[in-house]
Amino acid sequence: MLNTQSYDVAIIGGGMVGLATAIGLAQSNINTIVIDAGSIEPVDGEPRLRVSAINKASQNLLSNLGAWQYLDNSRVGDYDQMEVWTKDGLGSIHFDAESEMESKLGSIIENDNITQALAKRAQECHALTHIQNQKVNNIAFGERECWLTLSDGTSLTTSLVIAADGANSWVRQQSSIPLSFWDYDHHAIVATIKTAEPHNHCARQVFSPEGPLAFLPLNDGHQCSIVWSVPPAKSKQLMAMPPQEFEKSLTAAFDGKLGLCHLDSERLAFPLRMRYARHFAKQRLILAGDAAHTIHPLAGQGVNLGFLDAASIIETLDELKQQDLDLGEYRHLRALERWRKAEAVEMITAMEALKRLFAGDNPIKKAIRDLGLNLVDQFGILKTVFAKQALGQKVKLPRLCK
Repeated sequence: MLNTQSYDVAIIGGGMVGLATAIGLAQSNINTIVIDAGSIEPVDGEPRLRVSAINKASQNLLSNLGAWQYLDNSRVGDYDQMEVWTKDGLGSIHFDAESEMESKLGSIIENDNITQALAKRAQECHALTHIQNQKVNNIAFGERECWLTLSDGTSLTTSLVIAADGANSWVRQQSSIPLSFWDYDHHAIVATIKTAEPHNHCARQVFSPEGPLAFLPLNDGHQCSIVWSVPPAKSKQLMAMPPQEFEKSLTAAFDGKLGLCHLDSERLAFPLRMRYARHFAKQRLILAGDAAHTIHPLAGQGVNLGFLDAASIIETLDELKQQDLDLGEYRHLRALERWRKAEAVEMITAMEALKRLFAGDNPIKKAIRDLGLNLVDQFGILKTVFAKQALGQKVKLPRLCK
Protein backbone atom coordinates (compact mmCIF):
# COMPACT_ATOMS: atom_id res chain seq x y z
CA MET A 1 0.00 0.00 0.00
CA LEU A 2 1.42 3.38 -0.99
CA ASN A 3 1.36 6.36 1.33
CA THR A 4 -1.75 8.52 1.17
CA GLN A 5 -1.35 11.45 -1.22
CA SER A 6 -3.24 14.73 -0.80
CA TYR A 7 -4.61 17.04 -3.49
CA ASP A 8 -6.82 20.11 -3.59
CA VAL A 9 -9.01 18.61 -6.33
CA ALA A 10 -9.40 15.10 -7.75
CA ILE A 11 -11.05 14.84 -11.17
CA ILE A 12 -12.43 11.43 -12.06
CA GLY A 13 -12.56 11.07 -15.83
CA GLY A 14 -9.84 12.04 -18.29
CA GLY A 15 -11.95 12.99 -21.30
CA MET A 16 -12.28 16.42 -22.86
CA VAL A 17 -14.16 18.10 -20.01
CA GLY A 18 -12.12 16.48 -17.24
CA LEU A 19 -8.75 17.40 -18.74
CA ALA A 20 -9.84 20.93 -19.66
CA THR A 21 -11.00 21.52 -16.09
CA ALA A 22 -7.77 20.11 -14.68
CA ILE A 23 -5.53 22.31 -16.83
CA GLY A 24 -7.45 25.45 -15.87
CA LEU A 25 -7.24 24.59 -12.17
CA ALA A 26 -3.52 23.84 -12.45
CA GLN A 27 -3.01 27.22 -14.14
CA SER A 28 -4.55 28.72 -10.98
CA ASN A 29 -2.02 26.75 -8.88
CA ILE A 30 -4.72 24.44 -7.53
CA ASN A 31 -3.04 21.07 -6.95
CA THR A 32 -5.08 18.71 -9.11
CA ILE A 33 -5.07 15.02 -10.02
CA VAL A 34 -6.92 13.46 -12.97
CA ILE A 35 -7.77 9.77 -12.64
CA ASP A 36 -8.40 8.28 -16.09
CA ALA A 37 -9.77 4.75 -16.45
CA GLY A 38 -8.44 4.60 -20.02
CA SER A 39 -5.38 5.88 -21.82
CA ILE A 40 -4.60 8.52 -24.43
CA GLU A 41 -3.86 6.87 -27.77
CA PRO A 42 -2.20 8.52 -30.80
CA VAL A 43 -4.67 9.93 -33.31
CA ASP A 44 -3.74 8.80 -36.80
CA GLY A 45 -5.16 7.00 -39.81
CA GLU A 46 -8.77 7.37 -40.91
CA PRO A 47 -11.04 9.94 -39.19
CA ARG A 48 -12.57 8.77 -35.90
CA LEU A 49 -16.35 8.51 -35.84
CA ARG A 50 -16.98 10.61 -32.73
CA VAL A 51 -16.54 14.29 -33.59
CA SER A 52 -17.65 17.58 -32.05
CA ALA A 53 -18.68 20.92 -33.54
CA ILE A 54 -16.49 23.29 -31.53
CA ASN A 55 -17.89 26.82 -31.36
CA LYS A 56 -16.01 30.06 -30.78
CA ALA A 57 -16.48 30.02 -26.99
CA SER A 58 -15.01 26.50 -26.75
CA GLN A 59 -12.12 27.41 -29.05
CA ASN A 60 -11.38 30.41 -26.84
CA LEU A 61 -11.31 28.09 -23.83
CA LEU A 62 -8.94 25.62 -25.49
CA SER A 63 -6.71 28.49 -26.65
CA ASN A 64 -6.63 30.12 -23.20
CA LEU A 65 -5.74 26.76 -21.68
CA GLY A 66 -2.81 26.45 -24.10
CA ALA A 67 -4.22 23.28 -25.70
CA TRP A 68 -5.44 24.52 -29.10
CA GLN A 69 -1.86 24.68 -30.41
CA TYR A 70 -1.47 20.95 -29.82
CA LEU A 71 -4.34 19.92 -32.09
CA ASP A 72 -3.42 18.04 -35.24
CA ASN A 73 -4.59 20.74 -37.66
CA SER A 74 -4.50 18.33 -40.60
CA ARG A 75 -7.52 16.67 -38.98
CA VAL A 76 -9.50 19.85 -38.17
CA GLY A 77 -12.38 20.85 -40.45
CA ASP A 78 -13.21 24.54 -40.12
CA TYR A 79 -16.57 25.71 -41.43
CA ASP A 80 -17.56 29.25 -42.40
CA GLN A 81 -21.14 28.51 -43.48
CA MET A 82 -24.18 26.75 -42.05
CA GLU A 83 -27.25 25.65 -43.99
CA VAL A 84 -30.45 24.23 -42.48
CA TRP A 85 -33.56 23.22 -44.41
CA THR A 86 -36.69 21.10 -44.14
CA LYS A 87 -37.01 17.92 -46.17
CA ASP A 88 -39.38 18.37 -49.10
CA GLY A 89 -40.37 21.71 -47.58
CA LEU A 90 -40.01 25.36 -48.39
CA GLY A 91 -38.11 26.48 -45.29
CA SER A 92 -34.37 27.13 -45.15
CA ILE A 93 -31.81 29.30 -43.43
CA HIS A 94 -28.19 30.07 -44.26
CA PHE A 95 -25.48 31.57 -42.07
CA ASP A 96 -22.02 32.68 -43.09
CA ALA A 97 -19.05 33.87 -41.06
CA GLU A 98 -18.45 36.99 -43.13
CA SER A 99 -21.88 38.49 -42.32
CA GLU A 100 -21.15 37.91 -38.61
CA MET A 101 -17.69 39.48 -39.01
CA GLU A 102 -16.02 36.22 -38.03
CA SER A 103 -13.30 34.25 -39.78
CA LYS A 104 -15.25 31.03 -39.23
CA LEU A 105 -18.36 29.73 -37.46
CA GLY A 106 -16.70 26.72 -35.85
CA SER A 107 -14.58 23.61 -36.33
CA ILE A 108 -15.39 19.93 -36.67
CA ILE A 109 -12.80 18.06 -34.61
CA GLU A 110 -12.49 14.43 -33.60
CA ASN A 111 -13.00 14.01 -29.87
CA ASP A 112 -9.76 12.00 -29.65
CA ASN A 113 -7.83 14.84 -31.32
CA ILE A 114 -9.09 17.27 -28.66
CA THR A 115 -8.33 14.83 -25.83
CA GLN A 116 -4.82 14.21 -27.14
CA ALA A 117 -4.14 17.97 -27.38
CA LEU A 118 -5.35 18.48 -23.81
CA ALA A 119 -3.22 15.57 -22.57
CA LYS A 120 -0.10 17.09 -24.17
CA ARG A 121 -0.82 20.43 -22.51
CA ALA A 122 -1.49 18.69 -19.18
CA GLN A 123 2.05 17.30 -19.19
CA GLU A 124 3.38 20.87 -18.96
CA CYS A 125 1.33 21.81 -15.89
CA HIS A 126 3.38 21.47 -12.69
CA ALA A 127 0.32 21.48 -10.42
CA LEU A 128 -1.34 18.65 -12.38
CA THR A 129 -0.94 14.88 -12.06
CA HIS A 130 -2.55 12.76 -14.80
CA ILE A 131 -2.93 9.06 -13.96
CA GLN A 132 -4.04 6.74 -16.78
CA ASN A 133 -5.40 3.18 -16.78
CA GLN A 134 -6.55 3.49 -13.17
CA LYS A 135 -10.04 3.19 -11.74
CA VAL A 136 -11.40 4.46 -8.45
CA ASN A 137 -12.40 1.44 -6.40
CA ASN A 138 -13.75 3.28 -3.38
CA ILE A 139 -14.80 6.82 -2.61
CA ALA A 140 -15.97 8.31 0.68
CA PHE A 141 -17.17 11.85 1.26
CA GLY A 142 -16.52 13.37 4.66
CA GLU A 143 -17.43 16.76 6.04
CA ARG A 144 -13.90 18.11 5.60
CA GLU A 145 -12.32 15.91 2.90
CA CYS A 146 -12.79 12.97 0.51
CA TRP A 147 -10.96 9.64 0.50
CA LEU A 148 -10.31 7.66 -2.66
CA THR A 149 -8.72 4.26 -3.24
CA LEU A 150 -7.47 3.42 -6.74
CA SER A 151 -7.34 0.02 -8.39
CA ASP A 152 -3.57 -0.26 -7.73
CA GLY A 153 -4.13 0.34 -4.00
CA THR A 154 -3.11 4.00 -3.99
CA SER A 155 -4.93 6.10 -1.38
CA LEU A 156 -5.76 9.77 -1.97
CA THR A 157 -7.38 12.54 0.00
CA THR A 158 -8.79 15.69 -1.56
CA SER A 159 -10.87 18.73 -0.67
CA LEU A 160 -13.09 18.31 -3.72
CA VAL A 161 -14.02 15.63 -6.26
CA ILE A 162 -15.13 16.60 -9.76
CA ALA A 163 -17.05 13.85 -11.54
CA ALA A 164 -16.31 14.05 -15.27
CA ASP A 165 -16.77 10.34 -15.90
CA GLY A 166 -19.47 10.49 -18.52
CA ALA A 167 -23.18 9.88 -18.94
CA ASN A 168 -23.16 6.68 -16.86
CA SER A 169 -21.11 8.36 -14.13
CA TRP A 170 -19.94 5.92 -11.44
CA VAL A 171 -19.27 8.81 -9.07
CA ARG A 172 -22.80 10.14 -9.49
CA GLN A 173 -24.19 6.70 -8.70
CA GLN A 174 -21.95 6.31 -5.65
CA SER A 175 -23.14 9.71 -4.43
CA SER A 176 -26.82 8.65 -4.77
CA ILE A 177 -27.67 11.69 -6.88
CA PRO A 178 -31.08 11.14 -8.55
CA LEU A 179 -31.30 11.45 -12.31
CA SER A 180 -34.13 12.80 -14.44
CA PHE A 181 -34.10 11.29 -17.90
CA TRP A 182 -36.18 10.43 -20.91
CA ASP A 183 -35.58 8.52 -24.08
CA TYR A 184 -35.63 10.68 -27.19
CA ASP A 185 -36.90 7.60 -29.06
CA HIS A 186 -34.09 8.20 -31.54
CA HIS A 187 -30.89 6.41 -32.38
CA ALA A 188 -27.96 8.34 -33.84
CA ILE A 189 -26.11 6.73 -36.73
CA VAL A 190 -22.58 8.08 -37.20
CA ALA A 191 -20.18 7.46 -40.07
CA THR A 192 -17.59 9.12 -42.26
CA ILE A 193 -18.88 9.84 -45.77
CA LYS A 194 -17.14 10.68 -49.04
CA THR A 195 -19.26 13.00 -51.20
CA ALA A 196 -19.19 13.50 -54.95
CA GLU A 197 -19.42 17.28 -54.58
CA PRO A 198 -17.12 19.31 -52.28
CA HIS A 199 -18.63 20.49 -48.99
CA ASN A 200 -17.02 23.95 -49.35
CA HIS A 201 -16.59 24.24 -45.57
CA CYS A 202 -20.35 24.36 -44.97
CA ALA A 203 -22.06 22.50 -42.10
CA ARG A 204 -25.43 21.27 -43.30
CA GLN A 205 -28.51 19.82 -41.59
CA VAL A 206 -31.82 18.70 -43.02
CA PHE A 207 -34.90 18.11 -40.89
CA SER A 208 -37.18 15.31 -42.03
CA PRO A 209 -40.31 13.99 -40.26
CA GLU A 210 -38.21 11.08 -38.94
CA GLY A 211 -35.43 13.22 -37.52
CA PRO A 212 -32.45 15.45 -38.38
CA LEU A 213 -29.49 14.50 -40.57
CA ALA A 214 -26.28 16.52 -40.25
CA PHE A 215 -23.29 16.56 -42.60
CA LEU A 216 -20.30 18.02 -40.77
CA PRO A 217 -17.35 19.03 -43.01
CA LEU A 218 -13.98 17.42 -42.27
CA ASN A 219 -10.57 18.64 -43.37
CA ASP A 220 -10.75 16.70 -46.64
CA GLY A 221 -12.93 18.75 -48.99
CA HIS A 222 -15.01 15.69 -49.93
CA GLN A 223 -15.30 14.09 -46.49
CA CYS A 224 -18.06 14.66 -43.94
CA SER A 225 -18.98 13.16 -40.62
CA ILE A 226 -22.69 12.39 -40.47
CA VAL A 227 -25.06 12.24 -37.51
CA TRP A 228 -28.38 10.75 -38.62
CA SER A 229 -31.06 10.68 -35.91
CA VAL A 230 -33.93 8.31 -36.63
CA PRO A 231 -36.43 6.16 -34.67
CA PRO A 232 -34.99 2.84 -33.39
CA ALA A 233 -36.81 0.69 -35.96
CA LYS A 234 -35.52 2.87 -38.81
CA SER A 235 -32.02 2.77 -37.33
CA LYS A 236 -32.09 -1.02 -37.22
CA GLN A 237 -33.22 -1.09 -40.85
CA LEU A 238 -30.50 1.34 -41.99
CA MET A 239 -27.77 -0.46 -40.06
CA ALA A 240 -28.76 -3.79 -41.64
CA MET A 241 -28.59 -2.43 -45.20
CA PRO A 242 -25.69 -3.39 -47.46
CA PRO A 243 -23.37 -0.40 -47.99
CA GLN A 244 -24.68 0.47 -51.45
CA GLU A 245 -28.29 0.46 -50.31
CA PHE A 246 -27.41 2.59 -47.26
CA GLU A 247 -25.57 5.07 -49.49
CA LYS A 248 -28.61 5.46 -51.75
CA SER A 249 -30.90 6.03 -48.75
CA LEU A 250 -28.46 8.57 -47.31
CA THR A 251 -28.14 10.47 -50.59
CA ALA A 252 -31.94 10.64 -50.92
CA ALA A 253 -32.43 11.70 -47.29
CA PHE A 254 -29.95 14.54 -47.86
CA ASP A 255 -31.76 15.70 -51.00
CA GLY A 256 -28.62 14.92 -53.02
CA LYS A 257 -27.07 18.20 -51.83
CA LEU A 258 -23.52 16.91 -52.25
CA GLY A 259 -24.15 14.35 -54.95
CA LEU A 260 -23.72 10.62 -54.38
CA CYS A 261 -22.60 9.63 -50.88
CA HIS A 262 -20.17 6.77 -50.24
CA LEU A 263 -19.38 5.15 -46.91
CA ASP A 264 -15.77 5.82 -45.95
CA SER A 265 -15.96 4.01 -42.61
CA GLU A 266 -18.02 1.59 -40.58
CA ARG A 267 -21.42 2.66 -39.22
CA LEU A 268 -22.15 2.98 -35.53
CA ALA A 269 -25.55 3.51 -33.89
CA PHE A 270 -26.36 4.44 -30.32
CA PRO A 271 -29.54 5.43 -28.44
CA LEU A 272 -30.16 9.09 -27.57
CA ARG A 273 -31.30 9.96 -24.06
CA MET A 274 -31.69 13.16 -22.11
CA ARG A 275 -30.13 12.98 -18.66
CA TYR A 276 -30.21 15.68 -16.03
CA ALA A 277 -28.80 15.22 -12.53
CA ARG A 278 -31.03 16.60 -9.77
CA HIS A 279 -27.92 18.02 -8.09
CA PHE A 280 -24.85 19.34 -9.91
CA ALA A 281 -22.99 19.85 -6.62
CA LYS A 282 -22.96 18.50 -3.07
CA GLN A 283 -20.57 18.75 -0.15
CA ARG A 284 -17.13 17.96 -1.64
CA LEU A 285 -18.53 17.11 -5.10
CA ILE A 286 -19.22 18.77 -8.47
CA LEU A 287 -20.64 17.05 -11.57
CA ALA A 288 -19.37 18.23 -14.96
CA GLY A 289 -20.14 17.50 -18.60
CA ASP A 290 -22.12 14.36 -19.44
CA ALA A 291 -22.06 13.28 -15.78
CA ALA A 292 -24.41 16.21 -15.13
CA HIS A 293 -26.39 16.38 -18.38
CA THR A 294 -26.77 14.89 -21.86
CA ILE A 295 -28.81 16.43 -24.66
CA HIS A 296 -29.98 15.63 -28.19
CA PRO A 297 -27.16 16.18 -30.72
CA LEU A 298 -29.35 17.98 -33.26
CA ALA A 299 -27.62 21.33 -32.63
CA GLY A 300 -24.21 19.86 -31.81
CA GLN A 301 -24.03 21.68 -28.47
CA GLY A 302 -23.28 18.81 -26.06
CA VAL A 303 -19.52 19.20 -25.74
CA ASN A 304 -19.77 23.00 -25.87
CA LEU A 305 -22.07 22.87 -22.85
CA GLY A 306 -19.53 20.62 -21.13
CA PHE A 307 -16.71 23.06 -21.86
CA LEU A 308 -18.83 25.85 -20.36
CA ASP A 309 -19.08 23.69 -17.23
CA ALA A 310 -15.29 23.38 -17.20
CA ALA A 311 -14.69 27.12 -17.62
CA SER A 312 -17.29 27.98 -14.97
CA ILE A 313 -15.79 25.54 -12.47
CA ILE A 314 -12.28 26.90 -13.10
CA GLU A 315 -13.47 30.49 -12.60
CA THR A 316 -15.37 29.67 -9.41
CA LEU A 317 -12.60 27.64 -7.77
CA ASP A 318 -9.98 30.24 -8.72
CA GLU A 319 -12.05 32.91 -6.95
CA LEU A 320 -12.44 30.67 -3.88
CA LYS A 321 -8.69 30.04 -3.78
CA GLN A 322 -7.96 33.76 -4.01
CA GLN A 323 -10.23 34.32 -1.02
CA ASP A 324 -8.59 31.39 0.82
CA LEU A 325 -11.94 29.60 1.11
CA ASP A 326 -12.61 25.86 1.27
CA LEU A 327 -12.95 24.62 -2.32
CA GLY A 328 -15.28 21.76 -1.41
CA GLU A 329 -17.69 23.50 0.94
CA TYR A 330 -21.14 23.21 -0.64
CA ARG A 331 -22.22 26.70 0.45
CA HIS A 332 -19.36 28.05 -1.69
CA LEU A 333 -20.52 26.01 -4.69
CA ARG A 334 -24.23 26.89 -4.71
CA ALA A 335 -23.90 29.85 -7.10
CA LEU A 336 -21.90 27.67 -9.51
CA GLU A 337 -24.57 24.96 -9.33
CA ARG A 338 -27.38 27.44 -10.07
CA TRP A 339 -25.39 28.88 -13.00
CA ARG A 340 -24.73 25.50 -14.60
CA LYS A 341 -28.20 24.07 -13.96
CA ALA A 342 -29.88 27.14 -15.50
CA GLU A 343 -27.85 26.86 -18.71
CA ALA A 344 -28.37 23.10 -18.93
CA VAL A 345 -32.15 23.44 -18.49
CA GLU A 346 -32.22 26.18 -21.12
CA MET A 347 -30.35 23.97 -23.61
CA ILE A 348 -32.39 20.83 -22.83
CA THR A 349 -35.64 22.78 -23.26
CA ALA A 350 -34.50 24.32 -26.54
CA MET A 351 -33.42 20.94 -27.95
CA GLU A 352 -36.71 19.31 -26.96
CA ALA A 353 -38.71 22.16 -28.50
CA LEU A 354 -36.74 21.91 -31.76
CA LYS A 355 -37.11 18.14 -31.85
CA ARG A 356 -40.88 18.34 -31.37
CA LEU A 357 -41.33 21.19 -33.85
CA PHE A 358 -39.45 19.41 -36.63
CA ALA A 359 -40.82 15.92 -35.94
CA GLY A 360 -43.70 14.46 -37.93
CA ASP A 361 -45.40 15.57 -41.12
CA ASN A 362 -48.43 17.38 -39.73
CA PRO A 363 -49.27 20.05 -42.37
CA ILE A 364 -49.74 22.81 -39.79
CA LYS A 365 -46.44 22.09 -38.06
CA LYS A 366 -44.75 21.87 -41.44
CA ALA A 367 -46.07 25.29 -42.44
CA ILE A 368 -44.99 26.80 -39.09
CA ARG A 369 -41.43 25.47 -39.31
CA ASP A 370 -41.05 26.48 -42.96
CA LEU A 371 -42.32 29.97 -42.17
CA GLY A 372 -40.14 30.21 -39.06
CA LEU A 373 -36.92 29.28 -40.88
CA ASN A 374 -37.66 31.71 -43.70
CA LEU A 375 -38.48 34.55 -41.29
CA VAL A 376 -35.22 34.08 -39.41
CA ASP A 377 -33.32 33.92 -42.70
CA GLN A 378 -34.83 37.18 -43.94
CA PHE A 379 -34.61 39.30 -40.79
CA GLY A 380 -31.06 40.37 -39.97
CA ILE A 381 -31.59 40.91 -36.24
CA LEU A 382 -33.19 37.50 -35.69
CA LYS A 383 -30.51 35.84 -37.79
CA THR A 384 -27.75 37.49 -35.78
CA VAL A 385 -29.32 36.23 -32.53
CA PHE A 386 -29.31 32.65 -33.83
CA ALA A 387 -25.77 33.04 -35.17
CA LYS A 388 -24.54 34.29 -31.79
CA GLN A 389 -26.10 31.24 -30.15
CA ALA A 390 -24.32 28.97 -32.63
CA LEU A 391 -21.03 30.74 -31.88
CA GLY A 392 -21.60 30.29 -28.16
CA GLN A 393 -21.62 34.02 -27.47
CA LYS A 394 -23.89 34.12 -24.44
CA VAL A 395 -24.59 37.09 -22.19
CA LYS A 396 -22.81 35.46 -19.25
CA LEU A 397 -19.67 33.72 -20.45
CA PRO A 398 -16.88 32.49 -18.20
CA ARG A 399 -13.71 34.53 -18.61
CA LEU A 400 -11.78 31.72 -20.29
CA CYS A 401 -14.42 31.46 -23.04
CA LYS A 402 -14.21 35.13 -24.06
